[in-house]
Amino acid sequence: MAGVPTPPGQLPPAHLRVTNQDREHVVEHVKAAYSEGRFDKFEFDERLERAMTARTHGDLMPIMTELYGANAVPRLAAPPPMPAARPEAPPESNERLGASAAHLLSLVGFPIVGPLILLLTGGKTSPYIRRHALEALNFHLTVMGATFLLPFTVIGIVLLPFIWVGAVVLSIVGGVSALSEGAFRYPLTVRLVK
Repeated sequence: MAGVPTPPGQLPPAHLRVTNQDREHVVEHVKAAYSEGRFDKFEFDERLERAMTARTHGDLMPIMTELYGANAVPRLAAPPPMPAARPEAPPESNERLGASAAHLLSLVGFPIVGPLILLLTGGKTSPYIRRHALEALNFHLTVMGATFLLPFTVIGIVLLPFIWVGAVVLSIVGGVSALSEGAFRYPLTVRLVK
């Protein structure tokens, strides 16, 4: 009975087990409804959990009924296409300068405070500055953590000067990349701040 496909246009019996693909289709419908603003975050999380833990079609049908009503439930098909994201405009010169400063302020003694200030000021109005300031902040937090933790090991004491030199070089590369409209990501970085 489980291997018998349901005819097109008909809902499968509620007692039949669902496949991962069935769950994923419902999850896509829930995501589309959330992006349209039909759910708040709590409702979205609750429906997402119900969909991902569903065992039978009877578990998935109430979710689809909540989305489309009792008579308009589609047969676990692909959701409507999500609207395409607007392409980001190229950054202006002041945005590039602010993003570059987020990387280069570490060279003058502000490795964490500099990117944090730029994140809290320019990052509110410019996604470009925000992206670079977050990257610089996470990198310098990682370097600061390594500076405190590595001296507990002999190898760490030897590696520490190389890490500091690497941090200076990577900050310069990040600053130049931000000036030239590049998307720069620091290697070996723990991204604590999102």
